[in-house]
Amino acid sequence: MIPPRPPRHTAAAGATGRIAQVIVASTRAAAGEYQDRTGPVISAWLTERNWLVLARAVVADGAPVGDALAAAVEAGLDLVITTGGTGVSPTDQTPEQTLPLLDRQLPGITEEMRRRGAASTPFAVLSRGYAGIARGRTVVVNLPGTVGGVRDGLAVLDEVLDHLLDQLHGIDHAAQRPGTQPTRSTSAPAAHSPSSAEERRDDH
Repeated sequence: MIPPRPPRHTAAAGATGRIAQVIVASTRAAAGEYQDRTGPVISAWLTERNWLVLARAVVADGAPVGDALAAAVEAGLDLVITTGGTGVSPTDQTPEQTLPLLDRQLPGITEEMRRRGAASTPFAVLSRGYAGIARGRTVVVNLPGTVGGVRDGLAVLDEVLDHLLDQLHGIDHAAQRPGTQPTRSTSAPAAHSPSSAEERRDDH
């Protein structure tokens, strides 16, 4: 269960005033048969960026992923990142559980994630994950269930996430020049940077 959302701009909400949750889609990890390796990577990445990160939800593939996502969106979180269940095995259902919750998709994010991943492994093109906005306020991103795939995805988010969230709230500080005030904008930057590649075939 997700606790009530802390007030923004308090110590409880972290230095950014933003709140995130990581959802791990893995039937084996949820049953205690597999150690989750990607969830901690995402949580650490968020914590390093001064987000308040709620307890990870480790759930079985399929409907439990949708339930956890719906609860996070209902709680009004700023960001929800899932890991796992984006492939084509019979149990991989994270994209199907995600899409009905999205008001607007952000296909450029997942296209760039696949492009970067494909530089290291051809299997990156098999990821079916989505990125988008739910209820006009919560950014939802599906990452693969591999450490390398997660790092590729986080590298993309590292370049665009702050700008995306500011745009979502009508503020564009990324295009701001020194000495100027944040402005409203409808443009978004392109994302290009090197990424790591390891442990890409062990999806949950």
